[in-house]
Amino acid sequence: MTDFRDFLLRGNVVDLAVAVIIGGAFGAVITSFIGDIITPLLLTPALNAAGVADIAQLSANGIKYGLFLSAIINFVVISFVMFMIIRSFERLKRTEEVDAGPTTEEKLNDTLGRLTGFLEQRM
Repeated sequence: MTDFRDFLLRGNVVDLAVAVIIGGAFGAVITSFIGDIITPLLLTPALNAAGVADIAQLSANGIKYGLFLSAIINFVVISFVMFMIIRSFERLKRTEEVDAGPTTEEKLNDTLGRLTGFLEQRM
């Protein structure tokens, strides 16, 4: 039991559990945003033209192409949102990088150049 407790309380397991829970909550928010806001905004004109109230009712010969269309829209919007999030993080990471200044080799070359100049003036 002690080994099992140590395994569960190890940092990686707890971090993974937190990540899965937050990821599930984030997924629910994104799914709701797309299903309840974006998809109806995009498809309301098309649904009105087709004379149906729900995308699930779009079908031809028993093929529910409305649900497939909804899944494609969900995929595109989720991919775009994830792209924008990753792009934002990358931009933040680039702005947070501190200018490391000159490298040791550059400092050494600069010092040697100044020392050479000083010695040439003395001679």
